[in-house]
Order: sequence, then structure tokens, then C-alpha cells
Amino acid sequence: MIRLENVEKSFRGRQVLRGVTMTVPQGCLYGLIGPGAAGKSVVLKTIAGLERPEQGRVYVDGVELRELSELELQEFRARIGMLFQNNALFDYATVGENIAFPLRRLTKHDEPAILARVEERLERVGLAGFSERLPAGLSGGQKKRVGVARATVCTAPFVLYDEPAAGLDPVTSQRIFELLREEQRRAGATVVMVSSDLERLFSVTDRIGMLHEGRLVFDGTTEEALAATDPLVRQFVHGLATGPL
Repeated sequence: MIRLENVEKSFRGRQVLRGVTMTVPQGCLYGLIGPGAAGKSVVLKTIAGLERPEQGRVYVDGVELRELSELELQEFRARIGMLFQNNALFDYATVGENIAFPLRRLTKHDEPAILARVEERLERVGLAGFSERLPAGLSGGQKKRVGVARATVCTAPFVLYDEPAAGLDPVTSQRIFELLREEQRRAGATVVMVSSDLERLFSVTDRIGMLHEGRLVFDGTTEEALAATDPLVRQFVHGLATGPL
């Protein structure tokens, strides 16, 4: 389970998160939505321990991240997979080296086991035989799939996705979302996914949280989000141009 309690975070004097309290149940695929600059990516980075809140507490699997030393936090991150919005692939490294990076950095697997795991992940995301290619030679959809393979290569029990299908065509986007849902169910992982593609996001999520101006203004099942009567939530979820967000 992931739990945020009254989390506040500011950057350069601007408050980005304002008392955010949210719970992601174990084994849940939780969609985090909201307008731009609402704080969605900051929530993901806070869960991953990449950002520390000024106030509040963050629990992942019962562990409060604020109580961990920097070394303990680095070790704990081995339990969290993350796909960044820009994929964050190393341009100078091959696809295989990119995917193997978390295994080499965070685990004690020997090299044959690492290479076998990389090949298994590549086959899983439909990129068998791509191990020696460089990111520069990949399409946008292929880069996303490499990012998914790297985020899931350690079989982390907690996975965070930031705009996993941004910039992709509708068909490729749907395939990415279906792959992520399949991976989540296969591993039984607890997943938080940020996406502005609400139609496809809602087709795979169990629960939805909505941020607005740094506050969590909705938290419920996907069905409850679609049926929400709160004007702010309804406007955003259904794309109604009834006033400014």
C-alpha cells in the first residue's frame, strides 16, 4: 500500500502540493489526473523518494520514507520501478544496457541472469532482438516500450508511470496502456499512473485521484469518477468547457 498524509511541497516559494492525503491500496492500478502544473509528477517523485516533502508523511509498504537515511532510501528504491515522462534513456547505451541498468545497480544478479532477464523483458514488450540497438534509432512507441521494460525489469512491487503514452498515436497508446495493465496484473504490483489520455487511462484503472492546484479534490473508483457530480471533477473528466480550470 502507498499512503500520503497531509503532504506539502514547495519549489522556489511556490506551493505545489497542499496537504495531499491519498491511499493506493495494495495491488491497485491508481490513475492520477488533473490539469497541468497540478502537482501530479511531484506526487510520483515524492512516492519514489526523489523529493522530500516539507510537511506530511509518505508510507510505501508501511515504511515511512522520511525516516530512511540516504543509503537506506537508495536501497529501498530497488522496490520501486519508475517510467519518467521523457523515458530518461541513456543515449550512449544500447537498449539492452538501458534495461539492465537497474539490475546492475540495485541487485546482485550475475551477468548471465541479467542478460536473460533483459531478453525476457524485451520479448515481453514486443522488442525481441532490439538489445544492441541505440535509442536514437527507435520510434517514440519503441522508446516507451523500452522504458516499460526497464521500469519492470526488477519485478518491483511498486511501479510509477508518468505519461506513459505521451506523444504517441492512438493505436500505439492503446497498446501501451494494455501492456501496462497486463504487466500490473501479472506481477500483482501496486501502480500509480499519471496520464492526460483519460479515455485510455480509465480503461485500465481501478481507482482515480484528481489533483487541482495542489489539492486532492477527488478520490474514488474509476466508475465513481465517471459518474462524479462535483462540477470541477465532472468538467475535467468529461472535457466540458464550462469554465476555467
